[in-house]
Amino acid sequence: MILDTNALSAFADGVAPVVQQIAAVDELHLPVIVLGEYRFGIAVSRRRREYEAWLARGGAFWNVLPLVEETATHYASIREHLKRAGAPLPANDVWIAALARQHDLPVLSRDTHFDAVPGVTRLSWH
Repeated sequence: MILDTNALSAFADGVAPVVQQIAAVDELHLPVIVLGEYRFGIAVSRRRREYEAWLARGGAFWNVLPLVEETATHYASIREHLKRAGAPLPANDVWIAALARQHDLPVLSRDTHFDAVPGVTRLSWH
């Protein structure tokens, strides 16, 4: 399973349904894009030190997925499909969707716009 930024934030805050879903999977993956978004969020947070410490401890529990040439191919395909469908996504979420498709993994996210991406399964905790 891949975590979107909102899922990573919920995990850090101990949101029970997110923690339960994460506990049920064998492998947890974190796109480098999500890591960047999360690090930006904690940089401006009043709880910065707490979240940085949590992130440092958690690094052993997930695999960070890098962007590679194959990811770029999926990204272009997804953007093209969404443009034709008139359903654009934020650029960072297209990259996350591209990684999900590349690795054939579901994305844990509250963002329903992932549902418009062919070949990507979105999981939610609501």
